[in-house]
Amino acid sequence: MNLFNIIKNKKQYWLVDQVKQEVDDMEYQQQFEQLLAAWNEERVGYLSLLMDEAYEAWLLNKGFQKVSSIVEYTRELIEIPNAKETILPHCLAEGLIKDEDYGALYERCRSGSANKNVQQPIETVMNSLQSELGPNWQNHCYYFSQGGTIVGISIPHIEMGTTDEGRLFYFGVVPEMRGKGIGTMIHRITLSLLLQFQAKYYVGSTDVHNHHMIKIFEQNGCKLRDRKGIYKIVLTS
Repeated sequence: MNLFNIIKNKKQYWLVDQVKQEVDDMEYQQQFEQLLAAWNEERVGYLSLLMDEAYEAWLLNKGFQKVSSIVEYTRELIEIPNAKETILPHCLAEGLIKDEDYGALYERCRSGSANKNVQQPIETVMNSLQSELGPNWQNHCYYFSQGGTIVGISIPHIEMGTTDEGRLFYFGVVPEMRGKGIGTMIHRITLSLLLQFQAKYYVGSTDVHNHHMIKIFEQNGCKLRDRKGIYKIVLTS
């Protein structure tokens, strides 16, 4: 039984997410011990882990540092409110803007984030997009305009290892348009886009301190599913 989802970025990092199953704590610990040993053996830069905070003392004893905590929200995608939005979605694959312009827009949208995770350089983020979403990654990269002005981005996709779990690689609003309800509209439109990728349900997460994002989840019908700690360990020489 697979108890952890892993995204590997060559020798730079592993992103590990605990999959909640009805198993004993010992099974989680044994499988994670094997995972951690493999990470050490492959000499990867760092490992970032999302895991139930009940394991916190055990993880800290293994050398992990706690970064913060996240909450997960979810909702079925059978029906999405059909509101008349004033915002239009555009796909990067349409070729109306260049990849580097999208990267610059991504950088603007993530500025001033309430999330506590250390941000990677935007070049690393764009490389991760290509490696994690595959050769058609541009088909997942959306930006949104209102009255001809770009107001935000979102990157919907199907979670690795699943066939119907919708996720967002990223979602954000440009700084000057925040606090105007733009984020709620972009998020709602993106839930509809996930249906086009054949997602049957959506899972979104954010830092416990990101009250604005939590409000967006709730306004768009998402329900609290879980809370996890964010832990990180760096390879030692």
